[in-house]
Amino acid sequence: MRFYGFDWTYLVFILPCVLLSLFCQIKVSSAFSKYSQVPNSRRMTGAQAAEYVLRQNGVYGVRIEHVAGKLTDHFDPRTNVIRLSDAVFAQTSVAAVGVAAHEAGHAVQHAQNYLPNKIRGVLVPVANIGSKLSWILIMLGLIFYARIGTVLLYIGIILFSASVLFTVVTLPVEFDASRRALKCFRDTNLLAGDEYKGAKSVLQAAAMTYVASAVTAIMQLLRLLLIARRRN
Repeated sequence: MRFYGFDWTYLVFILPCVLLSLFCQIKVSSAFSKYSQVPNSRRMTGAQAAEYVLRQNGVYGVRIEHVAGKLTDHFDPRTNVIRLSDAVFAQTSVAAVGVAAHEAGHAVQHAQNYLPNKIRGVLVPVANIGSKLSWILIMLGLIFYARIGTVLLYIGIILFSASVLFTVVTLPVEFDASRRALKCFRDTNLLAGDEYKGAKSVLQAAAMTYVASAVTAIMQLLRLLLIARRRN
């Protein structure tokens, strides 16, 4: 099961996920950088694009704020605020419009009580607890070889499963937000032709990072279950 002290499960379960995540990060960075250099024909900023998508979906009362950083864009359902980064908020690029419209898609989901989004919201506190405590319990479980160690190990795995479930439920939420953004582009001709294709490329690349996160979480869970079974 081990080769000169090295756990072979790293090669089977972890290394492919690391490579996949690295590939996805490079892909999204490349797509965003490329289309950050392409201005949209309407000269609409990211903030204006987010507001436009909200209005087209009949959603009002959502604040749009600037946040520092690169690709730190997000929608905060607790305060009903869309926060757009330096490269998006006041920029008129195709990439900026695509990312801003995606975040507006999350705000529309929240306003329309999109079911997967509600499920994801319920899982947030559970996933936070699981991510903080699971690895502590897992490490303690691996250290102690008595029965208490086995109990701690499996409790840790159960808590980690909550985090895995959260990453899986996140997938339809992210894909749907992009779908809403692209639909608005098509229906209103906000972006068309090569501009539409550029925004789609950026959103698809970003979506793959969530796929990589879900795959990594699932593979890590399988690895933990294998370790627990091997220990028994």
